[in-house]
Amino acid sequence: MHTFEVWAPIPSSVQLYADETLHPMERDRRGWWRAEVDVPPDARYGFVLDGDTDTVLPDPRSPRQPDGVHGLSQLHVADPGGWTDRLWTGRQLPGSVLYELHIGTFTEEGTLDAAIDRLDELADLGVDFVELMPVNAFNGTHGWGYDGVLWYAVHESYGGPAALQRFVDAAHARGIAVALDVVYNHLGPSGNYLGRFGPYVAPAPGIWGDSINLDGTESGEVRRYILDNALRWFRDFHIDALRLDAVHALLDHTATHLLEELSVETFRLSTHLGRPLSLIAESDLNDPRMITPRSGGGYGLQAQWADDIHHAIHTAVSGERQGYYGDFGSLECLAQTLGHGFFHAGTYSTFRGRIHGRPLDIRRTPASSLVAYTCTHDQIGNRALGDRPGAYLDAGQLAVRAALVLTSPYTPMLFMGEEWGAGTPFRYFTSHPEPELAAAVVEGRRREFGEHGWNTEDVPDPQDPATFEVSKLNWDERTAPEHARLLDCYRELIALRRERAEISDPWLEHLHVTYDEEERWITLYRGALRVVCNLGPDPVTVPAGGRPILWWDEPIVNRTESAVLVPGHSFVILESRTGATRSEPLV
Repeated sequence: MHTFEVWAPIPSSVQLYADETLHPMERDRRGWWRAEVDVPPDARYGFVLDGDTDTVLPDPRSPRQPDGVHGLSQLHVADPGGWTDRLWTGRQLPGSVLYELHIGTFTEEGTLDAAIDRLDELADLGVDFVELMPVNAFNGTHGWGYDGVLWYAVHESYGGPAALQRFVDAAHARGIAVALDVVYNHLGPSGNYLGRFGPYVAPAPGIWGDSINLDGTESGEVRRYILDNALRWFRDFHIDALRLDAVHALLDHTATHLLEELSVETFRLSTHLGRPLSLIAESDLNDPRMITPRSGGGYGLQAQWADDIHHAIHTAVSGERQGYYGDFGSLECLAQTLGHGFFHAGTYSTFRGRIHGRPLDIRRTPASSLVAYTCTHDQIGNRALGDRPGAYLDAGQLAVRAALVLTSPYTPMLFMGEEWGAGTPFRYFTSHPEPELAAAVVEGRRREFGEHGWNTEDVPDPQDPATFEVSKLNWDERTAPEHARLLDCYRELIALRRERAEISDPWLEHLHVTYDEEERWITLYRGALRVVCNLGPDPVTVPAGGRPILWWDEPIVNRTESAVLVPGHSFVILESRTGATRSEPLV
């Protein structure tokens, strides 16, 4: 016998449809309907609301949707015998290197099983965490995954829940933890039936569609829906971390914010499982409360993405200043951001037209709580053409960007293919079956970029299958000389980070930065190491001494080892023979 249950306070009657038979369900006082039925372990089922037998709706907590988000749900339980990771003790985020990837474009096949075949390359690179873009069920065959509507199910085109179990187990076998991107701030536009069951949706729409009722009438069960989903990934699929999409769009005015509640329940499960479970926020608020422990009045999350660090590095290297890059670009800005995590920290943001952010207490908050990167799915895919940095920067500039992130005190993250300077773009792609929705997405995308000066005819059609196909990685590129050299550079930087404690040292008080705005060089002092980066095109002499141990283009150190000539668009890491740490105050 199997107990089916669904929270549905809105309809006056609910029936279970299972094995092509309707079964009555009984309601309790909290709006939960239940029925015990003898069915096979892989039974297909759905719910009929208010006697509408022409419409059988999928389970809001459906574990599997073999026929898509409009079809019947299917029972599924992860196979206990499928796990071989009983000795896996997990990984903590501090000291780790993350690697973000999109399952549909990571390999030609676009499946979780195909991705397993590339895990050895990631282990060889030195990756500690693989971060998967959303795998929850969404309508269509391919997409970024942020328009999910059935959060408990794994997208069937990727292989479904059994394939996710195989992927996590295979990653753990190689010493790699798995982080999963989850979206709790809005629901997708197609296949969203939650509003027929209960008050899941907030009265006012959010930025990207229906926002979630986190603090209104009967919001307790809606919050429980989110919390149980998060715990399911940790418990049932052995996931090690969750990346929480756009938490600034979570509209919650309760005394205990959903993020704090999630932090409490995650820690409880972590103590039971005996392995670290981490929560990583995507937030544009520059609010230290995200990563401040609950004992200090914060939400208690382990980390958050740090867009300011990306913006500071990207603009300094590329020279781009459009949109939200307007306040960034100088080496002074880069030094300030590297030294303090947030650039906008109670300061005026030209893009926002207001004061933004709050300073991070670098004496108490480790830099490892901020995830730093030069590329993400957003920073590439939300460019009009989805072009990667290699399309407009030379290899030396790519290497400089890598050195700044991988030798920083922050938790570094790569985006798939970045490590070899992939030539394939990563574009925004969708596969909405509904013609009107497809047309709206295409028009909206082109209108947005047209307002920023792009020729709308140049903006790829997200609905064109070619937009998706061209975004797939070409792994054969890795052996070409120009790509292989960059790959070796990334591998050596990550190896050095793992070897030298002063590079992974998370305390910003120990980081010292010097720079010359006119000559375009910047130096990071990491204990006995000096990371010297020349962002300009011409060779420059930098007053930093030591023995070169890693570089892009070979430097020339003077006889007294008091200065180094660094070629244009290059970096060098020097080791001081005395091991002394520079005494200048933190920038």
